[in-house]
Amino acid sequence: QVQLVESGGGLVQTGGSLRLSCALSGSFFGWYIMGWYRQAPGKERERVADITADGTATYIDPVEGRFTISRDNAKKTMSLQMNNLKPEDAAVYYCHAVRWIGTEKFDYWGQGIRVSISS
Repeated sequence: QVQLVESGGGLVQTGGSLRLSCALSGSFFGWYIMGWYRQAPGKERERVADITADGTATYIDPVEGRFTISRDNAKKTMSLQMNNLKPEDAAVYYCHAVRWIGTEKFDYWGQGIRVSISS
């Protein structure tokens, strides 16, 4: 049973920083592309960043240069360092893990963690 547990959200002022973490249990961490998604009120969930097992990271344009995704395969954890936060970054952030076996996709979600930004 794969489980993802997020931590590190909270309230921060505009321009501030937060670090989100996600711990995976119940499976081999190196099989998964890990990622962060977010969903703001009234909006669809969107991918924020993801990172492959070998550390290749990709970001959506709005967070490029401000957010950094990283992973520690030995500790089975992934983090998202968020700097220079803006009001539009406020959302519930979800940890995501995905792997494919052939053409079959297996993906898992954390419970979500709220990030709030005050102006």
